[in-house]
Amino acid sequence: MNVALIGYGKMGKTIEKILLERGHEIVLKIGSSNLADLTIKNLQKADVAIEFTKPDSAVANYYKCFEAGIPVVSGTTAWLNKLDEVKQKLKEKNATLFYAPNFSIGVNIFFKVNEVLAKLMNNHTNYNVEMEEIHHLQKLDSPSGTAIKTAEGILKNLERKTTWKEAEEVSENEIQIHAKREKGVAGTHAVHYFSEEDSIELKHTAHSRKGFALGAVLAAEWVLGKKGIFGMENMLAF
Repeated sequence: MNVALIGYGKMGKTIEKILLERGHEIVLKIGSSNLADLTIKNLQKADVAIEFTKPDSAVANYYKCFEAGIPVVSGTTAWLNKLDEVKQKLKEKNATLFYAPNFSIGVNIFFKVNEVLAKLMNNHTNYNVEMEEIHHLQKLDSPSGTAIKTAEGILKNLERKTTWKEAEEVSENEIQIHAKREKGVAGTHAVHYFSEEDSIELKHTAHSRKGFALGAVLAAEWVLGKKGIFGMENMLAF
């Protein structure tokens, strides 16, 4: 397939390598030095776009892909306050968006197991729960999109928790998230359940960007020919 890469930082370069290894062709690469090349005409040379940029540019990039009539696979986070607007535009244009806060296959299995564990904990009220996420120093959003999705999975299944908060002190109904930024960390997410008697930990540790990049490429291959909005739970048949 012919691919447009929107965002050519460290992640974009890792995605590029995997695309070429899998026999795909990159017909457009957009980085900070050639933003003017992100045109509808250039996008129409591609079968699909893979977008990893910043929250303040992501939605505009989606709309250009919608106008060009190509599906867009995006891993940019912290734009979901505009999700309703994006869904409306997608419907108007009969377009396609595959969005995931994390494309790692392992992380998405982690999401599913996290939901199952949270549901089991409804019967064990002596356990409290908190979360920790650690990322590299260049990570812009805090907590990460992956941490937020993990928290939402708990909230959907654990009745005694109603919201999450990144703070030193939280109420009984809140999930506390500890977000840390450290040099050279690709991404670590952990859910801790603890009582006076013992503790249970569910944890995912990324060793490199390759797992995220491979998942994005697999999503681009999967989404061709489909219309609507999709996520990893669709591709992995959860």
